[in-house]
Amino acid sequence: MDNMGIITLLPPVLIIAFALITRRTFEALVLGGLVGCVIAYGKGFFWGYLDFLYATMSDTGNIWVILTVGIFGAFIAIMRKAKATSGFTKLVLKYSNTEKKSMFVAWILGIIIFVDEYLNVLTIGNAMRTVCDQQKTPREMLAYVIDSTGVPVCMLIPISTQAVYWASMLAEEKTLSYLGSGMDIFIDTIPFSFYAIAATIVVPLVIAGVIPKIGPMKKAYKRTAETGMTYNEGSKKFNLDDDYDPENTASVWDFIIPMAALIAGTLFFDTDLLVGVIIGTVVATAMYMIKRRITFQEFSEAFMSGFADMFLMFAIIISALTLQKVLAEIGMSDFIIESVAPYVSPALLPAIAFIIVACLSFVTGSCWGVPAVTIPIIVPLGAAVGADPLITVAAILSSATFGAHACFYSDATVLSSSAAGIENMDHALTQIPYALIAAGVAFIGYLIAGFALC
Repeated sequence: MDNMGIITLLPPVLIIAFALITRRTFEALVLGGLVGCVIAYGKGFFWGYLDFLYATMSDTGNIWVILTVGIFGAFIAIMRKAKATSGFTKLVLKYSNTEKKSMFVAWILGIIIFVDEYLNVLTIGNAMRTVCDQQKTPREMLAYVIDSTGVPVCMLIPISTQAVYWASMLAEEKTLSYLGSGMDIFIDTIPFSFYAIAATIVVPLVIAGVIPKIGPMKKAYKRTAETGMTYNEGSKKFNLDDDYDPENTASVWDFIIPMAALIAGTLFFDTDLLVGVIIGTVVATAMYMIKRRITFQEFSEAFMSGFADMFLMFAIIISALTLQKVLAEIGMSDFIIESVAPYVSPALLPAIAFIIVACLSFVTGSCWGVPAVTIPIIVPLGAAVGADPLITVAAILSSATFGAHACFYSDATVLSSSAAGIENMDHALTQIPYALIAAGVAFIGYLIAGFALC
């Protein structure tokens, strides 16, 4: 359907307002989807929403996400039951005896584990949350660090799942074919991926105190200093099994070997994280049962409870993906692009593209879908007005990175809060000021690059 005008902005506005007021993510997404369906179908809105929900649940790619996240939850629960991370925690505490050192360790690990943002976030969050508790570091800080080295770092390394996806996407754009293969184009855009670069660099500046604790993050530090609680009262339900005992720790190899198996399996099977996490789970289970760290009954209970613990995350991801379909149906992206396109000049196009796609990615939570819609529109537009194609593409990919990083309900944000063991909105609100700082730096970078190279 054609875009329906300015009313298409109503669902995202309601979502953001509702989420900020209630601090409830899932409910805000369902509300936005239903309002979008009212705009599209009137009295038949409910059945329209169910159709979109069914289409989302039937998509094989979305089923892959659910299985991967669910089994990863089971993998983490099995490791916790065996106290497998305790040896790694003890090692980190031995050599990183201050909060700043530990957060730098988390940041460095985030750069090293660049294959996939899910693997990155869930692995480091699980490994470092006990360290945070021992050193009285707010879990919100951990969530910010791992989220900022998730998608942003994957966008800067050409052998990540992000790189594979974007290379295949860029290969389909005919106006870019003269620049080489899709992977060639992706690699050439890396120096201009200003948001991913800025977001990654801002992290150590925040850790070191060069950039101060701002707003909700400052409040989180104040809470921890005054009460000793590294997370809010509402996050207790995510931390019932966190009982680190320095006198009863596992070997560090109980953590390293299953993680190495997971990473090796992911790489060997064409960066398929689902296969990798299944291999890691099998290796971990066999290893812990042989060493008698868990029984078969404990494995079974941990597997099921770990999978079930991801249910809220499933609900948020599915409702966000359904919202994307609703917003596409009412033509929100088309309305925004058509409203701005007449005022575009070659020098300004990269910066304007960054702002437009960043806003679209933020309100939809789609790192993958929005560029798929906007690349075929903005790239030919850039070619027509004489804008530099690499900078234009880099601006689109950078803004998608911002959406995945900053959106309250993107999968990266939801995974990071889950891995850190805190409420989703606690993470989203403490992170957003730093994401906006990186976005401001990126916007200035695209302005400079646009005028310098166009």
